[in-house]
Formats: sequence, structure tokens, C-alpha cells
Amino acid sequence: MDEKQQTTILSAVDELFDRQVAFLAELTAYPSTRGNEQGAQDFMARELADRGYEVDRWQIDVDDIRHLPGFSPVIGYYDDAVNVVGTHRTTTGKGRSLILNGHIDVVPEGPAAMWNTPPYQPVVRDGWMHGRGAGDMKAGLASNLFALDALRACGLAPAGNVFVQSVVEEECTGNGALACLQRGYRANAVLIPEPFSEKLVTAQVGVIWFQVHLRGLPTHVAYAGSGANAIEAAIPLIEALHGLEERWNAPGCRHAQFEHVHHPLNLNIGRIVGGDWASSVPAWCVFDVRIGIFPGQDIAEARHEIEATLMKAAGENDFLRNNLPEVVYHGFHAEGYTLAEDRSVAAQEAIGALEAAHGIVTGDTLERAAITATTDARFFGLYADTPALVYGPHAEAIHGFNERVDLESMRRVTKATALFIADWCGLEPAGN
Repeated sequence: MDEKQQTTILSAVDELFDRQVAFLAELTAYPSTRGNEQGAQDFMARELADRGYEVDRWQIDVDDIRHLPGFSPVIGYYDDAVNVVGTHRTTTGKGRSLILNGHIDVVPEGPAAMWNTPPYQPVVRDGWMHGRGAGDMKAGLASNLFALDALRACGLAPAGNVFVQSVVEEECTGNGALACLQRGYRANAVLIPEPFSEKLVTAQVGVIWFQVHLRGLPTHVAYAGSGANAIEAAIPLIEALHGLEERWNAPGCRHAQFEHVHHPLNLNIGRIVGGDWASSVPAWCVFDVRIGIFPGQDIAEARHEIEATLMKAAGENDFLRNNLPEVVYHGFHAEGYTLAEDRSVAAQEAIGALEAAHGIVTGDTLERAAITATTDARFFGLYADTPALVYGPHAEAIHGFNERVDLESMRRVTKATALFIADWCGLEPAGN
């Protein structure tokens, strides 16, 4: 790919950019929280089909994936969990293959009254698109698709097979990406444009979700002293879990990639419910927990430490020692992943291709970052021996109110992605 061809590709991204912004707005308008992704997936399937890609749309069957490494336990049913993959087939077979992965699911928006604008009525203001999921990560899905569109506008196509994946479940299990592996989708490299500010993610933590169930002794509040308040019983257990969090974050326990990251493993009490009546001592309580783990930290051992911590704290409480908490695991059972430790030729060449593309577009060196969250990259890197590059646009307030994505950053990422595809896969004439 010579300089003239690079310039032509970059110009094509610019020429298509208004359409890309309109595409992002339409996609963001779908409230694709867990269980409600079908409309957005229908939209993605139509857009892929209209471009002539082979479209595979299927309902995930938990029985197909529950035996696979990386599977996360689920509560409820999966009748509404649908993946979509569009496939570009090379005609020459001269290039390397690529997966362009992104997730369609978004986290709940919370009280709409606490947003400045309605979360599913995206608006563009001062160069930013506002809306739930605009940054995390529908801008990335748009970048994947329009990078390929730019190549086609130049009369070009990747000289290797490319699989454009729109998956569910990234925000709670990752089982959508796992289902793509189970279905046979493999490639020489993976690019996932999660919104980490045009930096290459070199390491990510793992994540464990669990619930703690407590049962108390109900009584009228007038006789509260003879009962046992299940909600208040949660307090010493939460304090004990924060103690575990601090022990795991101690300098001597840290993974090398996170030595200089402030407090890399975070505990979050994300939800608590309990009780039935304001004048009755609550007889039950359930609280949901998320905790990070380092790459290489064994999930089974981490679970054992979590349970031991809870039981020790319970044993020090007059009520809890006779009414032990129950731990229920559901959602993320995610191992950490470090691209930086992948010394394979494929990884080094893929990183080099992305570095070059980023440099051409921005004029800057590609920054690296170790993140304190998890992404679907782990499935490809840990279980498919495939380097997974996480590189996406700058977004703010993801998972919060007034989420927004920098549209010029999305433009740059789209340009870098187009050049990366051209370099990694090679180019051939586009078909009709």
C-alpha cells in the first residue's frame, strides 16, 4: 500500500463520515440493554446484508457453550440472546484473516430524569454524540463497518477473510464472544474498538460477579431487639470484602503490568435488595458484588478466598454465625488477559500494523494502557491463541449519565482501522 493509496482510503472515510454519524445515531437509538438487543441486532444484520456480506444470525444456546473455557454462569434464560456475524470472503486468498468484534449490549441507563437529554434520543453537540451506548461501544461497531465501507468506496476489499461480529452479553458474561468461537469463527488477529481513547490495551483485569444471600428473623419493628435484620447483617460482610480488596491490591500481590496503576482491582457493591415492609424487621437481603482479579489469578482460588472471607466475618457476628450467608455465582467469571505477554510473531506483526496505521492518521506514537476493566479480548487471546487488539475512540461517562463519544476520535479510529485492515489483510479489487 503506497502513500497515494493511503491518502485515497483516508479521504474515503471523510467522504462517508456524515453517513457514519447518522448510522451511529440510528444504532444508539435502540435501547439494547440485556434481553432487549434483538432490534439493534436486526438493524446490524440488515446493514451487513445490504453491503453484500454473508450474514449469520443465531440464538445462543447455553448448552453449546457451558462446557467451554471462559464460560460465565447465567441466571435466567437465553431465548433472547442473539449474535450477528457478517463475513467478507476473499476472492484471492492472499491475505491474513481478521475478526472485527464489537458488542451491541449496553448497561441500564438508570433514571432518565438524571440525564441532560433522553438516553435513547442521541444528539450531537460540540462534536460529541450523547446517548447510552454511543461510546460503549456502538461507535466502535460503526468504525468497524465504515472502515470496510471506505475500502469498498476505493474499489478495494481485504485480501483475507474478515468477520464483522456484533455480539451480546459483553457487559455481564462475555458469552456472546464465546459463542462465536464455538460456532467456528477464527482468524489470524482480532480488533475490538472499545472506547479507551485511541490507546492500545496491553493488559486487562479479570472480573468475578457474585451474590450474597442473607436470611434474618422477621418481627414487628416494635420488638426489633428480638429479631435479626438481614439488611444490617450485610454491613460487616461488605466491610470484610473491602478488606479482601485491599489485600489483593497490595504491592506484593500485583501483576507486573499493573505495578504502577493506582488501585487496579476494584470491588463494587452494585445492587442491594431486601425486606418487605417498613415496619417489619427485614427477613432477607441479597447484594450483588463485582470484584477484579489480576491476569494469572486463578478463579477457583479467588472464589475460595471470597467465601473464606465472608465466612470468617460471619463467624464474628452473633447472628450470622448461626445463619451463614450463601454465595451464588452468576455473570462474569472472566480471567485477566495480557496482550503484552504475547510474544508470537502474529501478535508483534498485528501490533506493528496498528502502530503504523495510528501514526499515519494522528502523527503520534501509539500509547499503551493497562485497564482496570475486562473486554471480550480474553476469549481470543486465552482460548483461541489469537492476538486481540483493543483500540477504540475516546468516550466519556460510559456506564454513567450523559454518556458521550468524541466524533472526531471516532473518525480517526475509523481511518486507522481502514489502514490496519489494508496492511494486515492486504488488498484485492472489490467485487460487484
